[in-house]
Amino acid sequence: MRKWVLPAVILLSANSAYAQQSGPLTVEKIMRDPKWIGASPDNIFWAPDNQTVYFSWNPDKQLSDSLYFAGVKNTTPAKTAATDRALAEARSNGIYSADKSLLAYSFRGDIYLQEVKNGRTTRITSTVDAEVNPVFSFGGKQIVYQQGHNLFAWDRAAGLTTQLTSFDTGNKPPAEKADKDKGNAQERFLKAQQLELLEVVRDKKTKADAATAFNKQYDPKPLRKLYLSDKRLQSVQISPDGRYISYRLYKPSTDARNTIIPDFVTASGFTTDIRGRDKVGAPQGTFESFIYDRQRDTVLPVVTNDLPGIKDLPDYVKDYTKKDSGTVRDVIVNGPYWSENGSQAIVDIRSQDNKDRWIALLDPATGKLSSLNRQRDEAWIAGPGIGWSMGGANIGWIDESNCWFQSEATGYSHVYTVNVGTRQQQQITSGNYEVQEAQLSRDNKHFYITTNEVHPGEKQFYRIAVTGGKAERITSMPGAHEVMLSPDEKWIAYRYSYSNKPWELYLQPNTAGAKPIQITNLSQSAEFKAYNWRDPEVITFTARDGQPVYARLYTPDPAKKNGAAVIFVHGAGYLQNAHKWWSSYFREYMFHNLLTDKGYTVMDIDYRGSAGYGRNWRTGIYRHMGGKDLDDEVDGAKYLAEKLQVDAGRIGIYGGSYGGFMTLMGMFTTPGVFASGAALRSVTDWAHYNHGYTSNILNEPFTDSIAYRRSSPIYFAEGLKGNLLMCHGMVDVNVHFQDIVRLSQRLIELGKNNWELAVYPVEDHGFTTPSSWTDEYKRILKLFETTIGKK
Repeated sequence: MRKWVLPAVILLSANSAYAQQSGPLTVEKIMRDPKWIGASPDNIFWAPDNQTVYFSWNPDKQLSDSLYFAGVKNTTPAKTAATDRALAEARSNGIYSADKSLLAYSFRGDIYLQEVKNGRTTRITSTVDAEVNPVFSFGGKQIVYQQGHNLFAWDRAAGLTTQLTSFDTGNKPPAEKADKDKGNAQERFLKAQQLELLEVVRDKKTKADAATAFNKQYDPKPLRKLYLSDKRLQSVQISPDGRYISYRLYKPSTDARNTIIPDFVTASGFTTDIRGRDKVGAPQGTFESFIYDRQRDTVLPVVTNDLPGIKDLPDYVKDYTKKDSGTVRDVIVNGPYWSENGSQAIVDIRSQDNKDRWIALLDPATGKLSSLNRQRDEAWIAGPGIGWSMGGANIGWIDESNCWFQSEATGYSHVYTVNVGTRQQQQITSGNYEVQEAQLSRDNKHFYITTNEVHPGEKQFYRIAVTGGKAERITSMPGAHEVMLSPDEKWIAYRYSYSNKPWELYLQPNTAGAKPIQITNLSQSAEFKAYNWRDPEVITFTARDGQPVYARLYTPDPAKKNGAAVIFVHGAGYLQNAHKWWSSYFREYMFHNLLTDKGYTVMDIDYRGSAGYGRNWRTGIYRHMGGKDLDDEVDGAKYLAEKLQVDAGRIGIYGGSYGGFMTLMGMFTTPGVFASGAALRSVTDWAHYNHGYTSNILNEPFTDSIAYRRSSPIYFAEGLKGNLLMCHGMVDVNVHFQDIVRLSQRLIELGKNNWELAVYPVEDHGFTTPSSWTDEYKRILKLFETTIGKK
């Protein structure tokens, strides 16, 4: 029977029965405001003194987190004064001088300079306009910052501020003729005649010329106007020596149509419209990059037309037409990234079709590029430390001759160096694991890296020489470490967690074997600790193509085992959840404990497309979402039946977002495998999702219609056999409510009866109200209890 169900409003009170931990787990207990669990520290950063670490925390269950601090000498957490919080955070976002003795930062729209050793602070600006993004330039003698579109430089010795750029939002006016060319021949004759015949005219001109010459001695040199036209200014940077200023111009498409999301529950009583994103395949904007040479007063474009492979078409086009060399592809130039003294610069270039990445040496005097490394992926370029189209990669310089970056050339993201003179490349890390974070030490002799070498489900911190060799492991506890180095690199602060233990803050000397010092230990409430939360086993099973698949397994006590199983499908696609640290899906983790208490076996699979397992796993869904990824879920169900004595006819599946999409594909295309499914905030047709995510995996609907048709559940709705629950927020600005409405209409037209839809009028993609979470998961539990829970 098809139904549209509005969730009931659930009122919570401090004295309600589920505010107490007595009795078994219930959905009501689990889905309360997460403050009932406790509060984990977050947003960790160091003070410039190398002794104090700051973090956001809320042990008192206040309305929002507060900023706390602890020190290497006094490790007891204390709350910062309200007046100090913004300043501490501003300094954490500042930039150090090359010798780390000075810190420049922006605070409340003004620029400050702090001497690290004694804490003495100089205020550089005091204006009504906001000044941001300070950097050291001109050999460290001046601090350059941005005000509006333009860059200004403050001389540390002279205290003089100089404007460096003059960007103009208009178009360049037509060039005016020089004075000597103005006017017609008759006018020029009359002017010369006046000067020849009349002394008073000659005297006036002489005085005027003298005044002009005198004023020129004191007036600043006129700045070249840099016209933006109808484009948007991005990424304005200055070279370390102050000579070159780089910038990027973005021209948005005027043809892209935005979506509208109606908001029905408003304070005014009227429905309002939320302006949303465009859809995949909509016309995209274009990018151009330029170099302004202040010394020569010239502006040059960064020339990308000669990059190797710039005209290469992707392999998938052969499914539609003969693959010939195409036109020059549009690219996005990120950077430049300058060597310390400014003698060299590299850029990180991405093709807008997501297939290529170039690390190139930039000649700022000519705007020409020389490719140092090309990374080509017929699926899409990504991976840890590699970033996306707009940057975010780990990249930089070791010295004036050698730069470094990360690449998936071997199938796993690793650190590489290249000599820009000889073009000799060296792989620094290697193995069937991922380098997930990397940064260069302050003396440029080591890389600090976080990897999953020990196990795909762990994150450990290491130090390795820039020349390679064996990495030295610094952290030791099983689980995950999210590490922040102190500015002097003598200490590390990190969040640590394990599968059944939420995040806590630790300090440790930055040496192998050093003993961690636990800073927070009140992150779990007594009520949360009263339950014996399971440590799910991380297992592997073999997929049909012979690949090992990692999964979290929750196994009930033999006496309670009911013979049924539930498979959870995490969202995001590229995300990892079969790991040994506290999951971002903490509500689902607790729900899985509840299901296991009731006798269900629960499996949480890192299917094809998940993070943590290298390039081939990441791109296993290219051009077919709901292909190998769904095969992994089906193979997981087979494993449950064959190895764990689960009844093959009593397996359910559920998940949200990408997990909701996968649930639909499972229910529609693999009849008999899943008896019941709950699809939450699901993508039902990828042609209606956003461009940045979808075009990576499926290209564009009008260029690769095959990929979209075989990947979108709406085309397979006639295959529904089992019991389907769909839940969706009505103000979802990510996966629009329209998605589930279109699928519902499709199910109605197909005459399907075994489905229902619950809608949540005030919820976006990620639910925020406990009443909505509670209603949703009560429905999921009811679905499984009534369809697979009993024989």
